[in-house]
Amino acid sequence: MKSNVLVLCTGNSCRSQMAHGYLNYFAKTKANVYSAGIETHGLNPYAVAIMQEDNIDISAHTSNHVDEYADVNFDYIITVCDHANENCPYIPGSAERLHHNFSDPSKLEGSEEEVHAAFEATRNEIKSYCKNFVRENLT
Repeated sequence: MKSNVLVLCTGNSCRSQMAHGYLNYFAKTKANVYSAGIETHGLNPYAVAIMQEDNIDISAHTSNHVDEYADVNFDYIITVCDHANENCPYIPGSAERLHHNFSDPSKLEGSEEEVHAAFEATRNEIKSYCKNFVRENLT
């Protein structure tokens, strides 16, 4: 039976979208992966581009509000930023809750090279986290 995994962030535009892409990639048929925000900010084009550099296409993802998944019984809820962890609405069920605060590259102001480097660093950290999550939890 597939596990239901929710990745939750503030705006469901960047970090949660990257995690969603990697969890889909690493879990393959072991999980149904959802991502949502406590707000919706639209899909961040830099997140799409940095994932494409690693051959993960998230361009068809949508920015969803957590309330859209009220009928899903989650096995895991992963918050990927402190704000979402602290402000996560009550989600009924017995999901195991995990938290890791990834840096937010969308907040960086700098040169194109600096922004790219920030997105790449966050992407690589998320990739490693997701790979370990799947190995440890979705056997």
